Amino acid sequence: MKPGAQLRQWISHHLDPIDDPGAAHGAFRSDFDLNPDMWPGETAVTPAAVLVPLVERPEGVSVILTRRASTLRRHSGQVAFPGGRMDAGETAVQAALREAQEEIALDPAHVELAGLSTPYRTGTGYLVTPVVGFLPPDLPLMPSEAEVARIFETPFGFLMDPANYEERHYDLPDGGRRRFYAMTWEDELIWGATAGMLRALYDRLYGAAVA
Repeated sequence: MKPGAQLRQWISHHLDPIDDPGAAHGAFRSDFDLNPDMWPGETAVTPAAVLVPLVERPEGVSVILTRRASTLRRHSGQVAFPGGRMDAGETAVQAALREAQEEIALDPAHVELAGLSTPYRTGTGYLVTPVVGFLPPDLPLMPSEAEVARIFETPFGFLMDPANYEERHYDLPDGGRRRFYAMTWEDELIWGATAGMLRALYDRLYGAAVA
């Protein structure tokens, strides 16, 4: 793992520029990478964005994740990045920073933007742009009671180790089988689109680069 400023510069070099308006319209990864038989075709998608917050600590970089509140109607209790759908006229960066402020009280002034990772299409019809940014440690974050049950950090090195990814599945009522990436950090299961976006970031930084 590269130290400090070198790691920051190296990560930024492998990402799309923040001001690249075409970043979300080129190549993307998706829930269908492991489930090609479920590909819905060129259907309309809803633009969304998440913030991938990288915390620079003396012992190494970690990633802020949240566990969604169990009272939410969709994806309740799942591990996620702060984020959500883009409002009309918003860029991915604006949406990611707005959602992070709403969900975990992260002041956008503390985020040093690094770039955009590979867009990710979810099975629920969203095209999500991951916005990567660096944060100082120990910010006074506060989970939104309505949306977030817990804020936690996971070591970047753990998330960028392909040995920690499992391919799991669950059976569908129609007899089909949906496959997905998953990994477990302490008592948190990171799976689905969140794990897929992390795997896409790994491929971009260390493995099969996605342009």
